[in-house]
Amino acid sequence: MKSVLSFAVAAGLALSSSAAFAQAYPWKPERPVTIIVPWAAGGSTDQMARIVASELEAELGQKFTVVNQPGASGSVGTKNALDAPKDGYTWAAGAAADIGTYRVLGLLDSGLQDWNLFFANANVTAIAANPGAPFKDFGQFLEVMKQRGASVPISTAGLSSAGHNFMESVKTNSKIEYRHVTYDGGAPAVTAAVSGEVQAVAQLLVEMSEHIKAKRLVPLAVLADKPVPLAGYGTLEPTTKWLPNMPAPMNYFGIWAPKGVPENVIKTMEMAWERKIKNSDALKKYGEQRSSLITPIHGKEAHDEAFKMVRFTAWLYHDAGKSKVSPDTVGIPRLQ
Repeated sequence: MKSVLSFAVAAGLALSSSAAFAQAYPWKPERPVTIIVPWAAGGSTDQMARIVASELEAELGQKFTVVNQPGASGSVGTKNALDAPKDGYTWAAGAAADIGTYRVLGLLDSGLQDWNLFFANANVTAIAANPGAPFKDFGQFLEVMKQRGASVPISTAGLSSAGHNFMESVKTNSKIEYRHVTYDGGAPAVTAAVSGEVQAVAQLLVEMSEHIKAKRLVPLAVLADKPVPLAGYGTLEPTTKWLPNMPAPMNYFGIWAPKGVPENVIKTMEMAWERKIKNSDALKKYGEQRSSLITPIHGKEAHDEAFKMVRFTAWLYHDAGKSKVSPDTVGIPRLQ
């Protein structure tokens, strides 16, 4: 009789828990959810996605698995997410500037409007040098690049990466040249600078902050209009100290599912974003340690905020002769 009663109580608690979940969220994942990171492991997207996956797993009671699928500046893994069944079990991750400019670069026929956007943070782009490089600050870097930039190798994560955007903006605003060396992700691009394979790396600060603290990299500047503090190191100088007219828009990172995914899935994610991601201690700690701004937004707000960076980046590519189509032909008007 005790065994029967125990079983009944346990079953009742399980049903009660299940009912509470159903009341809280309109969709309960019945199997593991995949988040495709279209870059190599260890980079900024990978770091963010693994924290978000862990938080969503705890909140929704189902495994969220991060899978790295690098290639073609992130477009390979993103296409795999786009082509997957639209059932809520496959998401992509990355920077909004990437999916917003793939169509302009001819990498993937997709734009911001084709996705349900959920952002977790905004990252600062930085440039840092190998300690043996012939420049110790951004001013010295610009002088060297003006003289012989075409022969100086600078690593980035690829064509649509934050680092490439940064270098193209510097090129436009200072009339320099540089030798672009691409890698399948921010982590290998940073490692190349640490090892001396290239003289400098332009990527996200979160990807190089630990190397800067350990003095394996020399920070030259961050893409910002004011100094940026790095916990455990000090203050990093902004690009506007040397290039006062160079824009510094926000670069948002997060996860997204293609339009066409069931409404109950998106509603569940919106609720989880408000309840869990907005209050995530893990994300807050990550932001403090890596100088990343935690920005848990979604829906129209996410689209409108991200579009600022997309417009800036798309026209930067076009004016540099790197676009396949003019941005205004795919719904991206030039900034006035």
